[in-house]
Amino acid sequence: MARMDVESEVAGTVWKVEAAVGTDLAEGDAILILESMKMEIPVEAPAAGRLVELCVNEEDPVEEGQIVAVLEN
Repeated sequence: MARMDVESEVAGTVWKVEAAVGTDLAEGDAILILESMKMEIPVEAPAAGRLVELCVNEEDPVEEGQIVAVLEN
């Protein structure tokens, strides 16, 4: 199985985790929601796969380009 790192495209704060580890996701499904500049920005699965690791928790600060989750497909 191939592992795929999911990176944040913006800096912000994790507002809400939408998917639990072990969840099967389709391409485009929300993994978590970031709050950045008073906007809610979803971090989506770039491809279908199973969420095997969340690297952040709610209220954690996130930098642009930071790995926030890992998928296996």
